[in-house]
Amino acid sequence: QVQLVESGGGLVQPGGSLRLSCAASGITFSRYVMAWYRQAPGKQRDLVAAISSRGSTNYVESVKGRFTISRDNTKNTVYLQMNSLKPEDTAVYYCNAYYGSIYWGQGTQVTVSS
Repeated sequence: QVQLVESGGGLVQPGGSLRLSCAASGITFSRYVMAWYRQAPGKQRDLVAAISSRGSTNYVESVKGRFTISRDNTKNTVYLQMNSLKPEDTAVYYCNAYYGSIYWGQGTQVTVSS
């Protein structure tokens, strides 16, 4: 059974930081492209950042220079370090795994507000 379990969300003030984690089980993690998506209320789910099995990364323009995606294949975990957070970053953040099949986590809420 495949599981992606996100953690690390919460409430943070503008300019603050959060680190999201996604622990995977039931897959050969090192083979998978891992990604973070987010969905704000009333909006579609959009890609935020992705990391290939070899560690190549790409980001949506709005988070470049503020967010960093990384992975630890020994821990079957992908991370999203989010710095200089803005109110418009408020959303539910979802972990995604892709290697032929696609899997999703349950999401973790990130709220950026003063």
